[in-house]
Amino acid sequence: MNLSKSNAVQKLTNKEEEVMKILWKLEKAFVKEVMKEMKGDKPHYNTLSTIIRNLEEKGYVAHEAFGNTHRYYPTVSKEAYRKKYINSTIADYYDNSYKSLVSFFAKEEKISVQELKEIISIIENQK
Repeated sequence: MNLSKSNAVQKLTNKEEEVMKILWKLEKAFVKEVMKEMKGDKPHYNTLSTIIRNLEEKGYVAHEAFGNTHRYYPTVSKEAYRKKYINSTIADYYDNSYKSLVSFFAKEEKISVQELKEIISIIENQK
């Protein structure tokens, strides 16, 4: 699925993102298999099933039917999702400036000088 259109796919809730991370990891899974992978407080089976069906309505997930049960799989790659929402976050919170984003992490001491040097090296090697 192409996420380049701004209205094509809706932003995910935290629970939906958690489910998507599991589906990206498992590639295909029944609701009970997704439940097994969830950490912490697990939702009721019916609640999880509803979350997955909502993901399907939003265009993130599709399913294969096996009688009355469905095996779900992602239709959006983790990379496509990450790219869309990283770009959206940078636009919304950092005025479309990657420099502002990196500066924020530097000021918060979330990135080291060594890591910044590694980033510079990656950029220089791509030229």
